[in-house]
Amino acid sequence: MSDGTIVAEDAAGAAPEIGSDDIEAAVGDKNNGKPPTSRAGRNLPAALAVGLGLGLSLIAILLFVPKVFIGVVGVAVAVATWEVTKRLREADVLVPRIPLLVGGQAVFWLGWPFGADGVLGAFAATALVIMVWRLFDHGLTTAPKNFLRDTAIALFTLTWIPLLASFATLLLLEPDGNLRVLTFMILVVCSDVGGYVAGVLFGKHPMVPAISPKKSWEGFCGSLVFSVIGGLLTVTLLLEANSMIGVVLGVGLVVVATLGDLIESQVKRELGIKDMGTLLPGHGGIMDRLDSMLPSAFVSWLVLSALL
Repeated sequence: MSDGTIVAEDAAGAAPEIGSDDIEAAVGDKNNGKPPTSRAGRNLPAALAVGLGLGLSLIAILLFVPKVFIGVVGVAVAVATWEVTKRLREADVLVPRIPLLVGGQAVFWLGWPFGADGVLGAFAATALVIMVWRLFDHGLTTAPKNFLRDTAIALFTLTWIPLLASFATLLLLEPDGNLRVLTFMILVVCSDVGGYVAGVLFGKHPMVPAISPKKSWEGFCGSLVFSVIGGLLTVTLLLEANSMIGVVLGVGLVVVATLGDLIESQVKRELGIKDMGTLLPGHGGIMDRLDSMLPSAFVSWLVLSALL
C-alpha cells in the first residue's frame, strides 16, 4: 500500500523529498495540459481509477464469492514474487527464481486444505530447495559465488511475500472469514488515509528520514486515529464483537503497515529503483500495493484468531 505520512514543507517553502510509494496528492500539471500528477510525478487520475476499481472488485469478491479471493491473492503473490526477483537479478543478486515462484505458490495454496501445518511444511521444503538449487545452479564443478548472500535474500523474499500472504488465506478460512479479511483491508486503508491527511496538514517531524523522508510523526498519529476509529466500527458492525478488539487491531495494523512501507522503501532504496514494477498505472507494481498488506494479514490473523 501507499506511504501516506508526508512531511509538510518547511518555513522556507522547500518541498520535502517524495519517496516512491506515496499516496497520490491531488496536484495538477499546469505546464502542458497533461493529466494531473502527484508530487511524485504519478498520473493521479489513473492511480485513483485503478485503486477504486481494485477496491470495489475485492469487496464484491469477498461478499459474494469469497473463495475466489484466494485465487486472486495467489496470482498477486506470483506476480509480486516475479517483480521482486526480477529487480534483484537486475542488481546481480541471483536468487533462485523457479523455486521461489513454484515453492511460493505451494506455501500460499497449501494453507487452504491443510491450514498452518501446510504453510509451515511447504515453507520448510521450499527453503531447502532454494539452498540446494543455489548451491548447484552453476553445475557440479563450479563453486557458487555469493551463495550465502543470494540464499539469505531468497529466504527473505519467500518470507516477505508468500509466507505473509498465506495468513490472508488462513484468515479467510475462519468463521466469517470474508468479513475478517474485509476488516483488515479497511483498516489498512484507514491507516493510509489518516497518515496522508495528517501528514499533509501537520507533518513537520520526520520519523525515519534516512529511509523515508516524507514519513512524519504527525502522519503516524493520524494513521492511529483513523485506524482505531475504523477498528471500532468494523469490529463492532461487521464482526459483531467487542469494540476493544477493534482498538487492539487498529493499533497493531498501524504499526505493522508503517513498518511494511519502510521495509519496501529500504529495499527499493538499496536497489536504486522507484517502483518494483509497472503493471498498475499510477501505482507501480503489484508489490508496491502489497507492502503494508502482507504484514497486516499476519497480525490480523493473530489478533482475531486469539480474541474472537
